[in-house]
Amino acid sequence: MSWQDFLARHRVGDVIEGVVASQVPFGSFVESDGFTGLAHQQSWPVGARVSVRILAIDAENQRFSLAAA
Repeated sequence: MSWQDFLARHRVGDVIEGVVASQVPFGSFVESDGFTGLAHQQSWPVGARVSVRILAIDAENQRFSLAAA
């Protein structure tokens, strides 16, 4: 999926499914549809399937912020 496809399919407020790709001290990186977003202050095990809500999308930098759904 291209970034443009991702933007066409997802909006701020949408709940999406993803897999935890990595942990950092300030949250978890979650991969969905080939792109990775950051869930601030969330601590899930790497490899876990999680439901997350899109809080913000930075289209220019191809980034998005997430929260537990």
